[in-house]
Amino acid sequence: MRIRIALATAALVLLPLAASAQQAPMSEGLTAVAPGKFAGMIQARGTLVVDSIDKATRSVVLRNAKGETTKVVASDKVKNFDQIKVGDNLVVTYTQGLVMTLKKGGGALRERIDSSETGSAAKGEKPAGYEVKEVTFVADVQQVDLKHQTITLRGATRIVRLKINDLEQLKLIKKGDQVEGVFAEAVAVSVVPAHAKAKK
Repeated sequence: MRIRIALATAALVLLPLAASAQQAPMSEGLTAVAPGKFAGMIQARGTLVVDSIDKATRSVVLRNAKGETTKVVASDKVKNFDQIKVGDNLVVTYTQGLVMTLKKGGGALRERIDSSETGSAAKGEKPAGYEVKEVTFVADVQQVDLKHQTITLRGATRIVRLKINDLEQLKLIKKGDQVEGVFAEAVAVSVVPAHAKAKK
């Protein structure tokens, strides 16, 4: 599923950069790295091939490994569009990570601080870009479900449910506690010439 998210995001990066921030963070679950401290990370990587280009309309047809094609139109914000060639590979990497620390008893104000950073290729190079989004937060623990090993957190703007893979650590968390942490996601996209191999 994350590969599909990343590849869908890749099309948006051409239009230009965008990340899929609407996804619930870390659906695969968090692992306890120390008492009261949890972390998780997922990464997906995929490649699409440039099947055809219409420079007049700035449209590109992309083909995946199954032979399925998708047509996207690059806006004027996409730099170096003329550098894209048929047969080039559009390589995208999507990373999502979350770290958080349990604060017993709570009492702090719920808060959310958003930040982001973007970058793109220099003039004359193959199109490339990245976007990193980061959210620093303090959230209230609304519910602890030992049976399903999940906790429900109420932040400043939204409510999320997270899976905790370590049951013994989950038992440390109680309704009324708080957690503070950082959620980050990043999308990096680059166009690689057909004769070159993307670095692993």
